Amino acid sequence: MKHLLRKVSFALTVPALSFAGSLAVTNLRGDYVESRTADVYTGPCFANGEANQVGDLAVFGWSIEKGTWQGVELDGLSVVGVVKASGTLGVDETVYPVKSVLIIDERANPEQRLALKSFAQRMGGDLLQHIVRVEYQPIIFKLRDNNPHTATAVVNAGVARIETRAITGADDICHNEETFYPPLTRVDHAMPAYTLANRFDGNGLGTKWSSPGKRSSFVGTFHLTD
Repeated sequence: MKHLLRKVSFALTVPALSFAGSLAVTNLRGDYVESRTADVYTGPCFANGEANQVGDLAVFGWSIEKGTWQGVELDGLSVVGVVKASGTLGVDETVYPVKSVLIIDERANPEQRLALKSFAQRMGGDLLQHIVRVEYQPIIFKLRDNNPHTATAVVNAGVARIETRAITGADDICHNEETFYPPLTRVDHAMPAYTLANRFDGNGLGTKWSSPGKRSSFVGTFHLTD
């Protein structure tokens, strides 16, 4: 019999970071969106049923409203990660190593492109330590009313796309739903959201997917200070 998963508790905070000299991070802030192939807002019975069956694939990204990384200004730029794990993300450490594709805002200059890659790897941690492909694409990153609490977002990065809306009572199945998994990366605040689009049709991961119609997304904000 499968081991019943337990709800993960988490704190949606980003610890202060300190760098010397040109590596200083100064009030870097912006929006964050992710979408997986397993429900993140769900009941324990449904989560247990999906464990190691789905949820090994995800798209997530950051839109930087304002700030610098390693001394490089990144105002208005975005970066998106796409990952394929060995099992359901969030279950345990056996899902690593994870293969990933990184999509960097094509508007970035060479210095900014390097900074965006470094920033994404710092925020993504182990999820983005094995990048097999880097692409430079136009990235559209929009939250309705510029407010993560609407849980309504569109992220279009060429070969990858996320679209979400707020979860409503009509989306409940067992009426015992809760935020079962935390977001994949550290954030200030995040709202679970209903997935209208979660798509990857690029190269590098050995798979392509489209996984709409699930309660499998988060819309949130991040903030780093030195």
